[in-house]
Amino acid sequence: MEVVVAPDVDQFAANWLVEQWDEINALGLATGSTPENLYGWLIQRYYDGDIGFADKTTFNLDEYLSLAPNHPQSYRATIHRQLIQYVDLKPENFHVPPGLTNDVEAACEAYEDAIAAAGGIDMWILGIGHEGHIAFNEAPSEKETRTRLVDLSDSTLYHNARFFDNDLYRVPKQAITVGVATILEARKLLLLAKGDAKAQPVAEAVLGSQTEKLAASWLQSHEACVVALDHAAASELLTRAPAGESVIESADGIRHTITFAA
Repeated sequence: MEVVVAPDVDQFAANWLVEQWDEINALGLATGSTPENLYGWLIQRYYDGDIGFADKTTFNLDEYLSLAPNHPQSYRATIHRQLIQYVDLKPENFHVPPGLTNDVEAACEAYEDAIAAAGGIDMWILGIGHEGHIAFNEAPSEKETRTRLVDLSDSTLYHNARFFDNDLYRVPKQAITVGVATILEARKLLLLAKGDAKAQPVAEAVLGSQTEKLAASWLQSHEACVVALDHAAASELLTRAPAGESVIESADGIRHTITFAA
C-alpha cells in the first residue's frame, strides 16, 4: 500500500485519477457519502475538458437487494445523481448489480461475466466502513469471495439509516456486492477515508493482520493500492506508526509507505 495523507483528500484523489485516466478502460465506482466530493471534482475536470467518459465502462461495487432501480436510495439512482448524469458515459457501459432479480445467483454470475468481458477492472474506487468492510463485504469475508448476496450487519444498517429518514426498518437487510477477490483483481485500487470515525478501521486495515474479520485488511496484499486519507482518518495510523518514519510494517510484515500531499 501507499498511504497518502492530504489536507483535501478529494482533490488529491481526483488529480491522481486524472493522471491515470488514459490507462483506465473499466472504472469501478463506490457509492455513498465518502466519494461524493471526489465525483464532484471529476465532473469539474470533465467540464474543463481534462477527461472524458465516452470510452469508459463503469461497474458499481454493490446494490441493495429489494430496491428498484429508480428508488432514490438505490445505489444505481445515487451514483446517477452523483456522477453519471453529468458526464458522457454511454448508457450501455453503465453497470450496477440488480436490486430486483428472480435469480440472485445467476445475476451475480452475470455481473462477474460482464466484468471479465470488459477486460477486468482497471481501477476500483473504494470506501471503508466503520467496521472495516469494503463494498458490502461484511465480516466474515474471505479473500476468495466473488459477487454474491450478503446479509448486512447491524452496524451497517444503523449507519445507513440516515439515508432512509433515520428509519432503521426501511433499510434493506441484504445486498449484492462484488467480492474481495473481484476487488483484488483490479489493476489499481484507490481507497478513500475521511473523518475521525474512520481512523480505527483504517489503522487496523493497514497495520493489522489480514483477516476475514476485516475485509479492508486484504488490500494489504495488492501491489498497487493507494490509501488516501485526511488527517482525521489518518490520526490513529500515524499514532501507531514510528515517529518520523515514511515506511510502516503491518502485523503480517507487509511494508507500506506514508507520504504527505501538499
